Amino acid sequence: MREHRLGGRRFNPWVVVFFLSICCALTVPALAQEVPAAVAADEAAPALPIDGIPGLPAFTVTTNPDGSQDYTVTLQILVIMTVLSLLPALLMMMTSFTRIIIVFAILRQALGLQQSPSNQILIGLTLFLTFFIMAPVFEKVNSGALQPYINQDIGAREALARTAEPFHAFMLLQTRETDLALFMRIGDINGVATPQDVPMTVLVPAFVTSELKTAFQIGFILFIPFLVIDIVVASVLMAMGMMMLSPLIISLPFKIMLFVLVDGWGMVIGSLAASFAV
Repeated sequence: MREHRLGGRRFNPWVVVFFLSICCALTVPALAQEVPAAVAADEAAPALPIDGIPGLPAFTVTTNPDGSQDYTVTLQILVIMTVLSLLPALLMMMTSFTRIIIVFAILRQALGLQQSPSNQILIGLTLFLTFFIMAPVFEKVNSGALQPYINQDIGAREALARTAEPFHAFMLLQTRETDLALFMRIGDINGVATPQDVPMTVLVPAFVTSELKTAFQIGFILFIPFLVIDIVVASVLMAMGMMMLSPLIISLPFKIMLFVLVDGWGMVIGSLAASFAV
């Protein structure tokens, strides 16, 4: 190996390698003696909680005398966080949200407005109107399930069952019998004596199907007056020979003026709120 110069002096690289080998040979035995002693000390010392706070049991299931089971707070929090991830889907599929947002979208299309009101405004208005319509249901859930569960008067399973009851009754009132019978036949479910015994797995898709039908029916009724205005404006333009002029440009101010004069937003929102039987 060639010699190198460092600071004007010659040195041999083998000297550096020899020095590092000696350091490793002296250090490794010392570490080998200290590590087992530290491990033994850690095993002998009792596990003390951090800041004097005892640790929570991660996964513990307690069986009650009546056969039911109670889960630890850790498992309950895990279940709650999982349910919260499904909250948007539950809000859209089990409340009045679907009918309202579809009617608003059809109304905007009938007016001929593409971006006004914007999607954010329509969704926000739909959310607040949904909370207004579903307020009696939420109140029943709060008084019958949430507050007793917070006060530890009932368990998690009973609280979940009490929470489902008001939503089950609400969806059952809005669901058509034909849609309910359709999903009962598809699922091959028999032995349901009363409507209150219909399982949620059948009631939820039947409810969504009924909401879609009702929303399109309302949208069709809203579309007719604006369609008449478009036809009249198009006929007048053709009679005047203005075929190159788009009828939408002329009919849009008349449709907006008609909608404002009849208090369209108040009528639509009021009819939507009254269409739900709670």
